[in-house]
Amino acid sequence: MPEHKISFSTLGCPDWRVQQIVEMAVHAGYDGIELRFVEGEASLWKLAAFQSEALRETCARFEDAELAISCVDTSCRFDSPDANERARWMDEGVRMAELAAELRAPGIRVFGDKIQPGVEREATRGWIHDAINGVSEKISTLGVEVWLETHGDFSRQEEMLATVPLLHGVGVVWDPASAFVECGERPLQNGKQLAALIRHVHIKDLRGDRTKFIPVLTGEGEFPLAELCVAVKTINYVGFLSFEWEKKWHPEIESPEIALPHFARWFRERWQILDDEGALGACE
Repeated sequence: MPEHKISFSTLGCPDWRVQQIVEMAVHAGYDGIELRFVEGEASLWKLAAFQSEALRETCARFEDAELAISCVDTSCRFDSPDANERARWMDEGVRMAELAAELRAPGIRVFGDKIQPGVEREATRGWIHDAINGVSEKISTLGVEVWLETHGDFSRQEEMLATVPLLHGVGVVWDPASAFVECGERPLQNGKQLAALIRHVHIKDLRGDRTKFIPVLTGEGEFPLAELCVAVKTINYVGFLSFEWEKKWHPEIESPEIALPHFARWFRERWQILDDEGALGACE
């Protein structure tokens, strides 16, 4: 199995400054960072650290630490019946893509998200498809792709395949835990169907039932991590595996000082073992 690079999403440390993020990544042995929140802000282009001369210093800080930006996560969601609302999010996507280009990130993450009350599924698919297509066209010269995350009502593989434009510069952020929770799809099933579209992969562990799942430290939950490992190998995925610790949405869970190093250690110690265990289980 090829050696994968790992990153972590700053969803796990949403109030940290760039320096703290870099120091943790270096200390814990990560290869990259997935930018979501920094200093509590989701629209990163608004922060001084990502503007003008300070942006050049920020880029140099990542480069000096030999850290890649694996993905720039936006809050863009294209499920609203209001065309003006969708256009506002498209503008946000373009701004974030411009920043991603400066950071040499390969893609921006966007959402489809929810089918709103009283709205037909097919109409929502159309809005998301058109918005992604529109953002992709506007940023076509930047070298940055648009990646739709498996999330919410668009976690099931058949929904993603019916929604994502089959265009150059468009792909998928695969969050197999979302598909597992939202619609009960297993990682191997979900991943094999989406394989050609997958550009970035989230890893997390969970505990609970279909009514309520909570994040737990990697390896301590009920998500089928061994099956995920087999799926990654089966689809020949070679991109980043990115730890998503949802501290922003679950303030009660362990601090980033605990969870981020824990994942890096777990990955180094357990990933190959999971690959062997998963392959053995597939043969039984």
